Amino acid sequence: MLTDRQFRVARIWSNREIKKLSPLFLGEVVNVSAWDDRDKEGGRYEEYFTNASSYHYTNYTGHRGIQQQKNEYFVDLANDLPSELRERFDVAFNHTTLEHVFDVQKAFSNICNMSKDVVIVVVPFSQMQHETDSFGDFWRFAPSCLREMFRRNGLKVIYEAESKNKKAAIYLLFVGSRHPERWKDKLPKFEPIKEAGNWIGFRWSSRIYQALKRRILANVGE
Repeated sequence: MLTDRQFRVARIWSNREIKKLSPLFLGEVVNVSAWDDRDKEGGRYEEYFTNASSYHYTNYTGHRGIQQQKNEYFVDLANDLPSELRERFDVAFNHTTLEHVFDVQKAFSNICNMSKDVVIVVVPFSQMQHETDSFGDFWRFAPSCLREMFRRNGLKVIYEAESKNKKAAIYLLFVGSRHPERWKDKLPKFEPIKEAGNWIGFRWSSRIYQALKRRILANVGE
């Protein structure tokens, strides 16, 4: 369970987004670098994908690594993907892992290559640095970066969203598809993110002061 607000509210936001979208997806689903699949609110992501025919996991070594559980695969996202996992699943899902892999383009490609169609990723746009002895913390992502990485891997973005809670981490959730025509009118409507984190550094007191100043000067001029 998460107790620190700066992490908790972003996770709650992403969980709500995933719960909204996940019942739309059928077939075999894999949670990439899943740890033990917990959603950090007392549930498991497997419970979200209510229409999946099967649910799988991948993990690596170290802290929050391999769990020795059923339907689990050993995958190092920074190395070549095992051939038996290429397009093995219908949906590949990954939550806040990519920032911890230095070769992030390789990792992103591996996640995409696991899926026949849909890829769901949650990444931080802005978040406090967090590391352990097992993994570093290397990257933060802009919406344009995710769109380009999906494009380079042959997928088109079919949904995107941003958490907007103040004084908290900012997460981005993107969904890409190899067959976007299949998803026309099936996902919620969305607007492409234009200014992620546009509240960062914003001070209402300064904005109000400047507005009052302009009004006073205008009145003096009259």
